Amino acid sequence: MPLLNYWRIALTDLIPADDWREGGFGLYLHWPFCKAKCPYCDFNSHVVANIDEARWQAAYLSEIRRLAAQTEGRVLQSVFFGGGTPSMMSPELVDSVLREIRACWPFANDIEITLEANPTSVEAGRFTGYRDAGVNRVSLGVQALNDLDLRRLGRMHTAREAQAAFTIARNVFERVSFDLIYARQDQSLADWESELSQALSMAVDHLSLYQLTIEDGTVFGARAAAGQLSGLPTDDLGADMYLMTQDMCGGAGFDGYEVSNHARAGASSVHNRIYWQSGDYIGMGPGAHGRLTLGQTRWSTSTPLGPTAWLTQVEQTGSGEAAREIVTASDHRTEMLLMGLRLREGLNKTRLTSNGVDVASKRIRHMVELGLVADDSERLRVTDAGRPVLNGVLREILAD
Repeated sequence: MPLLNYWRIALTDLIPADDWREGGFGLYLHWPFCKAKCPYCDFNSHVVANIDEARWQAAYLSEIRRLAAQTEGRVLQSVFFGGGTPSMMSPELVDSVLREIRACWPFANDIEITLEANPTSVEAGRFTGYRDAGVNRVSLGVQALNDLDLRRLGRMHTAREAQAAFTIARNVFERVSFDLIYARQDQSLADWESELSQALSMAVDHLSLYQLTIEDGTVFGARAAAGQLSGLPTDDLGADMYLMTQDMCGGAGFDGYEVSNHARAGASSVHNRIYWQSGDYIGMGPGAHGRLTLGQTRWSTSTPLGPTAWLTQVEQTGSGEAAREIVTASDHRTEMLLMGLRLREGLNKTRLTSNGVDVASKRIRHMVELGLVADDSERLRVTDAGRPVLNGVLREILAD
């Protein structure tokens, strides 16, 4: 092989050592427990009768110290308590965890600390405690604004409870997001228009609006496979709902900065941007995944799924990781495109090129010619016309 060709291949197999800095650095902490398992949910969540918070606190603090030693000196830009239902955690536990995190990493001046919460009255009463512990953003899992659909989705709260919890959250936190699921059973376009109007009248600065997807391994997945999940929308209706969502949110000042996420100016999710921009993030807790660049190597980290397995492993070995695998340059390029092109702003072409992406490839040029991708002097992004068919655009760009 000619030497020139060798170096051309070798260079494309390298990930620039500081590439993660383009995306930032965050910490995700997984709380695996819920009061009930929703039939559409494929997250790592478990229903248990009793939780020994003292054991969980000790395990989380141990993991924080272990991972801080590997990332010493980094400035933390976000902390995200996800689940499961993190609002089942006591404010005291959240406070203990955040104290340890604060002791281990310097915080960015504008650090975002988010906690996911279910909008029941008992959990809403904890919001002041979470704020005092350092949480400055809450994300409410509302999912629907009428009781029939909430029951169908397996949610334990009513629409009235959701609105009451939202009011409390808005009075406690400056930043409040909430989730809704659309394209639900028997939902018409007019139904969704009315519900989204109500949501926009409530919203503070951020909305996450997801189309219902039927996942394998869920109750809904089993029902659908057996032909027992009636009233799901057609693909055309789902597409109409998506397009209407973009129009209504944009008109209300909530930019669709990502395919399913809408925010007022300056209020997009810092933590999720770290994922979408291929930054580094610690994944801590049962089933959590992470990406860490250490030295010249980018690692993919994972943890045991089972809460007891993870907890016992931390206690017995001092580490909650199940595996740590090298992220190849090829995999990194794929992740960058899969995640970054979900953002309306797209990806920086200089960064793509430094990671070995041919931004002038025939496949990308073809997508540009079709009007599905925009290619300007600095950025590569999916157009408004391309976003409804994003999966197809990505398949074409990433095809071998």
